[in-house]
Amino acid sequence: MRLLSVAVMASLLPALPEAASTRAGTTYYVDSRAGNDAAAGTSASTAWKSLGKIGSAGLKPGDSVRLKRGSGFTSGLVLSASGTAARPIVVSSYGSGPLARISGSGADCVAVKGDHWRISDLWASGCRWAGFALDGDHIELSGVRADGNVAGVFVTPAGSHNTIRDSVLADNNRMSVNDAGGDNDSGAFGVLLNGDDNLVTGNTITGSFARSRDYGTDGAAVEIFNGDRNRVTHNTTQDNETFAELGAEKGRTATGNVFAFNVVTSARGRGSFLITRGARHPVGPVKGTIAVHNSVYLPARDTIGWSCHDGCSPSILKLRNNAIAVGGEAGWEDGTGADEDAGVYQGRKARFKLGPRSVMADPMFVSRTNLRLRPGSPALGRGVRLPPSWYGGAALIKDIAGRPLPATPNAGAHQG
Repeated sequence: MRLLSVAVMASLLPALPEAASTRAGTTYYVDSRAGNDAAAGTSASTAWKSLGKIGSAGLKPGDSVRLKRGSGFTSGLVLSASGTAARPIVVSSYGSGPLARISGSGADCVAVKGDHWRISDLWASGCRWAGFALDGDHIELSGVRADGNVAGVFVTPAGSHNTIRDSVLADNNRMSVNDAGGDNDSGAFGVLLNGDDNLVTGNTITGSFARSRDYGTDGAAVEIFNGDRNRVTHNTTQDNETFAELGAEKGRTATGNVFAFNVVTSARGRGSFLITRGARHPVGPVKGTIAVHNSVYLPARDTIGWSCHDGCSPSILKLRNNAIAVGGEAGWEDGTGADEDAGVYQGRKARFKLGPRSVMADPMFVSRTNLRLRPGSPALGRGVRLPPSWYGGAALIKDIAGRPLPATPNAGAHQG
């Protein structure tokens, strides 16, 4: 008897049920006010009461967790399961009112230990250390709020390819180390990046500032320590001690980090835009940092635009198309100096070599907080075109308002 082909045999078989991997996930609800942990948790009318139920729910790829707005929780949310690229696990909100607030000094408020999560519409406040601690990969935070923490968002050394976007990180103003001597005080971070290949974009970061026994005051909107190839772009920051500071332990690296199209202002008595280090510093060298198309206004006298010290060189820092006005020192370099060009700088003094297209002049911002350029600004058309690698990829080549760059771009974050 002639055997049927495999294809023909397959066509004669009955259709199988849809594979489990494509089925809709389960949605779980949590309501701190009207919920009941003895309920099913799978509808708004049968919502759980406590966050602990989420950890024991056995979440699977494609599942969702929804926290009712107006809820308040004093125990941490630990997310240990993992989704997949095609079917992430989602945490969001339902109902009306303020974001669900997680607080309490007993733990990090939201600790994400698994991979492939999409987390939005949560508020982490006054936590043990971090509002959101990202210990996994491919986690996206969007529309969250963090305040009153040592770090609003902490990406651990194991965290990579994560995105923190369109969120408000305000007054994360506590120190984790604050002792006299030792040059080791640490804290007051909007975002602390210890991992690699993360994206911080579209956020509002304010008030990263605290008293320090070692430094007088300390804090950073974004601090990178032992993290490579992170991209910090299109953020609006105000009244932070420093916008960005970079360092690496000996034997570790903080290489290839990009800062692009950020708007940095402050009314504080001291502050800086960017601090990086060469090989002679205890937490250097920090190699391959790029700062491009940033707008900075720090009018107080004890301020500095950028500092590249303890062995600066073009391999440590490259700057292009920035508009920086400070009341103190516009920039500082030692060694062979940074690779700088096409910028506009204003300050009482400057200790760096201007690039051939750079000028010392008032960039003519509209106001102290509105860093668009007024007609006649020397920053208009001052910039140079650059390849996508300068921006962390082609998708990020747009100004702070989302406009494409013209053939001859302006210095600074605004192109219109």
